[in-house]
Amino acid sequence: MSNVIDIKVRGYHLDLFRHVNNARYLEFLEEGRWSFLESRGALELLERGHYSFVAVNININYRRAAGMGEVLQIDTSMKKIGNRSCIMHQLITLKGTDTVVADADVTFVIVDTRSEKAVVLEGDLRAAMERMMG
Repeated sequence: MSNVIDIKVRGYHLDLFRHVNNARYLEFLEEGRWSFLESRGALELLERGHYSFVAVNININYRRAAGMGEVLQIDTSMKKIGNRSCIMHQLITLKGTDTVVADADVTFVIVDTRSEKAVVLEGDLRAAMERMMG
C-alpha cells in the first residue's frame, strides 16, 4: 500500500538552470517518507519504542527535469524488509501523467535512541513494518 503526496515546484526549488536542483529531490523524497510514516501511524510507534528512522542509502535515478509551476506526485511504498534494514521505493511523476521525473530506493534502519544502534527487526516492530507492506 502506497502513500501519495503532491508538491508544487516553486521558484526557490529551482537552480541557476531554472529546473529543480538534484539535491532538492532528496527533500521531496524525504517529505514523501514522512507522509508515508504518518499515514501508517509509524511515528507514534517509533516514539513509544524510543526508536528513530535513519536513511542509510539512497539510490536515485533522475529521469526528467521538473520546472516552475509543475505539480509533482511522490508515491512512497515499502519494498523490502530485511533483518536490520528495509527499503522504501519512491516514484516522482508529473501529476496527472505517467511521466516519471525520478525514482529512488531508500534503505533505512531503525535505531534505538538509547543505545544509538540499529535494532533487529523482530516482534512487534517487524509486525508493524510488515503491515506497511500491505
